[in-house]
Order: sequence, then C-alpha cells, then structure tokens
Amino acid sequence: MGDSGGSAVSVDIERISFGGKVRAPPSPLLLLPFLLESANFVLAWLISASTGEIWLAALELPGRRIERSVRWKEHHIQTKHGPVSVAVYGDHDKHALITYPDIALNHMTCFQGLLFCPEAASLLLHNFCIYHISPPGHELGATPISPSSPVQSVDELADQVAEVLDFFGLGSVMCLGVSAGAYILTLFATKYRERVLGLILVSPLYKTPSWTEWFYNKLMSNLLYYYGMCDMVKDCLLQRYFGKRVRGGSVVPESDIMQACRSFLDQRQSMNIWRFIQTINQYVPVSSTILA
Repeated sequence: MGDSGGSAVSVDIERISFGGKVRAPPSPLLLLPFLLESANFVLAWLISASTGEIWLAALELPGRRIERSVRWKEHHIQTKHGPVSVAVYGDHDKHALITYPDIALNHMTCFQGLLFCPEAASLLLHNFCIYHISPPGHELGATPISPSSPVQSVDELADQVAEVLDFFGLGSVMCLGVSAGAYILTLFATKYRERVLGLILVSPLYKTPSWTEWFYNKLMSNLLYYYGMCDMVKDCLLQRYFGKRVRGGSVVPESDIMQACRSFLDQRQSMNIWRFIQTINQYVPVSSTILA
C-alpha cells in the first residue's frame, strides 16, 4: 500500500486529535511504512487491525505522537479512457469537492496542507466530501503504465472526470485544481458546464505557454525519458512547486519540506510522469472558451 518498503509495526496511540476534536482511535493500529519523512515529522498510514480502516496521519518526531489524522478510501475506476484512482475523504451525503493535482503529485503531496491544517480541514470536511482524482499512474503505490497504452489527451482526462462523477452518482460539483490539474478541471468545466458549481484554480494554465515554460517542460520530458527521475528533473519540478524563498539556495539550506519532496519524487514512476507531461503539453489556451 505504501510507496516505500518495510513491514508494518504496532503502535500504541491513546488519542487522535483532528480538527480541534480529540477522539479515541479505532482498535489496534498498524503503522505502515513511512510515506514522507523529515527532521520534524513523518507522514504515514495507519490501518486498523480489526476493521481494515485506513487513517492518514502526521507523526511528530521524536515520540511519534499523532497530531492529526483522517480516514479515506481509495477507489480504482475503469473508464473508457483507462483506469483512474480516486481517494475519497468524508461523508458521501455532503456536497462534492473534486480535486486534481499538478504534475508528479497526488492527493497526498498536493493537498496534505489542507488536510493537516485543523481549521481548513474542519471547514472542508464539515461541508464537503472530497474526491481526490490522481493523474494516470500518479496514485500512491502506482505501477508503471504499459508502454503499449496510448498517451491520453487532455480531452480524455477531462472526460475521465465526468465518468468519475457518474461512478459516484454525483451531479454538480465544486472543483479545486493546481496548475496542470487546474487546466484539466477547467477543460472539464467548459465541456460539462451543467456539472460544475464553481472552480478554484491555483496557478492555472490558461494562456499560451511562455518560452521559459515551454523550455522547462521540454527539458523535463527529455530528461525523464532518457534518465528517469534525475536531480535536474527534481530541480525543475521543485522550481515549479515552490518559490525561491522556500527552495533556498547557496546561502540558505534547503528546508525539511524540500528534502521530503525530493525523497517523494525518488519514489515516483518516471515514465508515468513523462506521459502526463506529454498530455499537458497538448494544452491550448482556454481563456477565450471560458469567456465565450
């Protein structure tokens, strides 16, 4: 289930604090291999030995104390355009919020800040059931996509979102996308306007790419294809994700979150990321379509 190796170990937890409320955890929990680790915390899964429920948890170091935790369930859905993974958080009876992450990210690495911020998480889960859609081959524990499978188009990924809504019996939804994911959800909104209540877009792709953006995408694509997840690809991705102040430099050392992100990228399937970049490189400006 995890991206890293190792066996599960038992942990003794007296309580779980989440969203400002303290409650007893389910019966004995198993700590699965760490997903991310830094000097101050680790991200890991906990699984109930008796019920099989999965909990996503942030553990502080040292002491491995649980700060926040939330249950989720992952669904693998077969669509007309290939399989897609959807992680569902919250009560299905609440309004639906669809999310889509950026290149080389999934719901854990792109949206964990929301889930581990008590105020934001309490507000979101009080009002919404969150459906995190991962780009093909970007989900936790993803295996390499077969080279014989065609690279999907941006339109096909937008149609996949509609099929996910159909699978869960959802009507109109809110959408939250980041960068490449923002473009997919924007395209979905232009094709299925009656199914979108609103769009929340973070660093969206909405106009013709600049020469710098084109160059970095071309560079990442070629490096991934020939060398896999090398240091230069990581640098390109980190520059895409974070500002200069967060990234650090020759004088300021890298932060814990940067080192954790590098460790996470090491575990990604490089050819799956290459395929998603090939898909996103097909994008055309949609600003004129939205304003039409």
